[in-house]
Amino acid sequence: MRYVLLISVVLTTSLVTAQESYLHAQFRREGERVTDACGTFGFKSIPGCAYTLFTDHPLHIAVGNIAPQNGFGVGGAFVTNYTPNNNWRLSWDVDAVGSTNASWRAGAYMKIIHTPVKNIKVITPTTGATSDNRTKTKKPTVAVRPYTVFNLYAQSISLNKLFFFGLGPSSSEAARSVFGMSQTIVGGSAIKPLGTKLNLSLLGEINGRFVSIRGNHNESSPSIEQLFTEASAPGLRTQPGVVQLGEGVRIKPAFFDNRLELNYLGTFQQYFAPSNSHYSFMRWTVDLGHNFLLYQQTRPVLARDTNGPDECFTSPGAEKCPPVAVSRNLSGSIGVRFLLSESINSATSVVPFYFQPTLGGSDVNGTPTLSSFQDYRFRGPNILLLRESFEHSIWGPFGFEFMADQGTVALNRGDLGFDHLKHSFGTGFTIRAGGFPQIFLLYAWGGGEGNHTTFNMNTTLLGGSYRPSLY
Repeated sequence: MRYVLLISVVLTTSLVTAQESYLHAQFRREGERVTDACGTFGFKSIPGCAYTLFTDHPLHIAVGNIAPQNGFGVGGAFVTNYTPNNNWRLSWDVDAVGSTNASWRAGAYMKIIHTPVKNIKVITPTTGATSDNRTKTKKPTVAVRPYTVFNLYAQSISLNKLFFFGLGPSSSEAARSVFGMSQTIVGGSAIKPLGTKLNLSLLGEINGRFVSIRGNHNESSPSIEQLFTEASAPGLRTQPGVVQLGEGVRIKPAFFDNRLELNYLGTFQQYFAPSNSHYSFMRWTVDLGHNFLLYQQTRPVLARDTNGPDECFTSPGAEKCPPVAVSRNLSGSIGVRFLLSESINSATSVVPFYFQPTLGGSDVNGTPTLSSFQDYRFRGPNILLLRESFEHSIWGPFGFEFMADQGTVALNRGDLGFDHLKHSFGTGFTIRAGGFPQIFLLYAWGGGEGNHTTFNMNTTLLGGSYRPSLY
């Protein structure tokens, strides 16, 4: 927490000192927008007022599920930016939320965006003949190539209720234990687009990770140290600080008149524990996403590299988030995802259990996987996941989704395979309203361990960038 407070004070103090009049103008314009949206009391004004209070800037209410089993977080967010010249744009994003079970998250995020004019290209208008042979001039369009983005951040999180069932695919449901975890992440990352037809980008990161594990004796399930030891839960006894490096490649091309969108990501990470090399390891991950759009009129809102987690602007320098439009255009997509992640450690080192990904319910980052199982049900240093999904609009921001997952975890890399995969099916309703955090209500079944209902509100605004992963 002290790292977050320090970077928050440094970033916001320096900005206020240099740009006090600019901040004053931002607050004034937000006050005007809040007055317009909330100035008159009435049933029809409630949605617009709420949308403004939860998405506007510089200040807005921050909400979202902190992590599965840790409650719904409510707090505040401060967002502002500064453009020193035509080539650079700086933005600051500071937020903090707390939940009813005393879990909390606080973070400060800074983006340095390279915005050269050469990245903006105005396409010359063209002319064409209409049905009555009159000449019709099309409006000019503006194409913006992806920007280079540098990120600096400090984030602390404290989670009071996490489940641990043991390691590997054969862990027992009856062996469920409970623990608490705090983690502070201080670091930076960079995204460098190369401007190719494949929409290729190079990624890099460097993080300091400081984890603390504690028992939980306030639940019906036993605390983790009552069922497990250092041998069965590596890292339970001690949690040294870790320096984590990462490199990656991402391609996001589109084919067939932009109907088929690919999102391919490959990363290689190194975790070094300077004070105890026993907890040093490496990990590589391949995440292949395929999304086929059923209609061309509408496109899903994806995370934007130039936004912070509490921003939902459609482009750098935008004044406000997109409105909640009730469109008659249908939207729908079919998705297929393949995820493979493997860890590498020496004969004298281990992968701490708190850095091992999980399948089941939702993981610690809030991502649903094998949703019919309990949260954090299967944990291992190596995971394999296949997902097929179908999403379609119902009316306006409301839609429904169906997904089928197949996946497994493994203690050894050679044990991963397509045999004996766990299965899960899920269906539910989604809400994607302008820049408001995405909401989904999911009912899942088919895993052989009962059913699971999940309600989740994303921790970022729709169109905002992701927070640092907790593993």
